Amino acid sequence: MNGFGHVSRSRRNPRSRGRTRSRSGPDRATLGIVGLVCAIAGFFVLGIILGPVAVVCGWLGMGRRWANDNLPALVAFVLGVIVTVMALISLTGGATLGGGL
Repeated sequence: MNGFGHVSRSRRNPRSRGRTRSRSGPDRATLGIVGLVCAIAGFFVLGIILGPVAVVCGWLGMGRRWANDNLPALVAFVLGVIVTVMALISLTGGATLGGGL
């Protein structure tokens, strides 16, 4: 019974429990946005580093499952894979001018 001076257990922490499993870590929406920023920045600089970071942040932002309830995380995952593949092709020399001649 909630009376004066008594606080119910559900009102102690305003964050919903379904957003994240740990109370100290970032929530899924934040991970999705961080992954999206890393993926977009990876197209321009340090794609070999920012691509995998975007993949990991996107995967954790989706909650380690394929669900489109968090669209930035899904986009971050897909763009992170694309950036990583492009960076690997660039490092192996497959994307040089003149076809590697």
